[in-house]
Amino acid sequence: MTWLKRKMRRFSAARHNWFARPGMRRLAPYLDRPAYWSFNRRKVAMGVAVGLYSGVMPGFTQKATALALALLLRVNIPAAMVVSLYSNPLTVLPLYYLAYCYGRWLLGSDAAATMTAPPGLLALGPAAWARQTLGWLIDLGWPLLVGMPALGATLGAAGYLATRVLWRWAVVSAWNDRKAKCGSR
Repeated sequence: MTWLKRKMRRFSAARHNWFARPGMRRLAPYLDRPAYWSFNRRKVAMGVAVGLYSGVMPGFTQKATALALALLLRVNIPAAMVVSLYSNPLTVLPLYYLAYCYGRWLLGSDAAATMTAPPGLLALGPAAWARQTLGWLIDLGWPLLVGMPALGATLGAAGYLATRVLWRWAVVSAWNDRKAKCGSR
């Protein structure tokens, strides 16, 4: 058994102890189901896809989106929650810029795909800054609003396919290793 598989089995078995705690006891009927913790290629691949989709969402909604989609689609919750961590303070600006460019491309905008700088707070009064910030957000709004879910769906589809291919490769290489050890063809 591989190292990862052993860790995941131990992790999955420990969930019963978590749900026995007083604070988690109320969530057990909803979250302590085998479909949410199973470690097979379909559930994990969909969990990865859900996590990649949710990681593009704004920071305060990533985990809630990952959990809600994992529950709705009945996929591996740990995979969805862990994979959504790829979006962090270092990667959020490049991701949002990529989502903005992707949204502009999807909307067919022929203007240059550059985000304008946000208005400076110190140079303006509060009312002028609020008006300019609102205008700045409206200019960015549609490309970013279209680009974020589209980028998430694209990343999710790519993650699903990559997980399935890598899982298949690992299984086939394990079979070939066992064949080589036994001396059969």
